[in-house]
Amino acid sequence: MVDFFSLFSDYTFCIVSLGSALLGILCGVLGCFAVLRKQSLLGDGISHGALPGICLAFLLTLNKDERVLLLGALAGGVVSIGLIALITRLSKTKFDSALALVLSVMFGLGLVLLTFAQKLPNSSQAGLKTFIYGQASAMTQKDIFIVLISTAVVLVTVAVFWKPFKLVTFDKVFSRVVGIKVWIVDFVLSFFVTVASVVGIKTVGVILMSAMLAAPAAAARQWVSRLETMAVLSAFFGVLGSVSGTAISSSFESVPTGPVIVLCLGTIAVISILFAPRRGVLWKIIKRNSNRRKLSERVSENKSSA
Repeated sequence: MVDFFSLFSDYTFCIVSLGSALLGILCGVLGCFAVLRKQSLLGDGISHGALPGICLAFLLTLNKDERVLLLGALAGGVVSIGLIALITRLSKTKFDSALALVLSVMFGLGLVLLTFAQKLPNSSQAGLKTFIYGQASAMTQKDIFIVLISTAVVLVTVAVFWKPFKLVTFDKVFSRVVGIKVWIVDFVLSFFVTVASVVGIKTVGVILMSAMLAAPAAAARQWVSRLETMAVLSAFFGVLGSVSGTAISSSFESVPTGPVIVLCLGTIAVISILFAPRRGVLWKIIKRNSNRRKLSERVSENKSSA
């Protein structure tokens, strides 16, 4: 076990913490829209769809450059969004069924392509398998720059177009009435989730990426009622879980950072679900018992007066 306070003087820890914190802000804000639109697993479908894009980018170029692989991941995520939209629009299949279908098929395709790529002579240096589980400890300044730019672009866009994003999230019918192009807003939000999933793959991997989007927003939803406050609190929870997960994994040897971050975010979500005022499980139990006690007292008073 490493001394906790000495971590903050470690260069690698600072790099990974900064990158994870930025990713926590990005996923925290976008996760609010995904959770409220009942599309929490959209990031899961996109991240799984990114795997065949990564493998195809490598197979077509035989280039292990991370920028090439991330472009392939972005293309795979966009294709996944398009397939989900086509299935739901052209058939009677519901969103969750279309998501499950695209997620499983794309991930299966990615595993087949990954197996084929690993048999190539120069595949041992490709590092494709790290995208499945993530490798946050290998994060560099270049990765932080990519996450920083992505976070800045998304936050500025969300701030500028906050009103239409908010209207479409809560009431699509009214949004159409006032002249908002709902399909454009849906595409932009889905594309931003794709970007977040792509830049976060290296940190937590394809399999765990959905937790980065869903957990902070689900936790924040238990504490507040306004979307503005929810977005800020969700971003804070994203930073808290990311930095604490990085610190815990860095304090022990051979402990993967991505899964620990997800565990920290899950812990925050569970605590919020249990103990948040008014919406928390414990609060509801106390309130229910109090109401029952008051009701029994009134019944007793009525019986005694009668």
